Amino acid sequence: MKILGNIIWLIFGGLETAIEYILASIAMMVTIIGIPFGLQSIKMAQVALWPFGTQIRKKPTSGCLNTVMNIIWFFVGGLWIWLTHVLFGCVFYITIIGIPFGKQHFKLAHISLTPFGREII
Repeated sequence: MKILGNIIWLIFGGLETAIEYILASIAMMVTIIGIPFGLQSIKMAQVALWPFGTQIRKKPTSGCLNTVMNIIWFFVGGLWIWLTHVLFGCVFYITIIGIPFGKQHFKLAHISLTPFGREII
């Protein structure tokens, strides 16, 4: 069932979302300061490409640097990405068929707001 959900996800916007995350990460990695942000964008592209069956957990060793990076991320673009995923999640929740896809958008919204200090399993 996870494979079928991921294939449907790819057809209906998952591939485009992952490509957007990868293009954003390439743009962020132009500067040395943007490399950590670009790496987190690649992490989100991985989840956006194949969301069913992946789990996002908080790393037990996340320190204060992750908090600072999350604050910077929030103001640079995390808020807009979060709002997009929440909006699409609410739209998908309108129909019964779209509920699993809305759930995945809310999972992506969670990681897009604070990506530092998280690991994908």
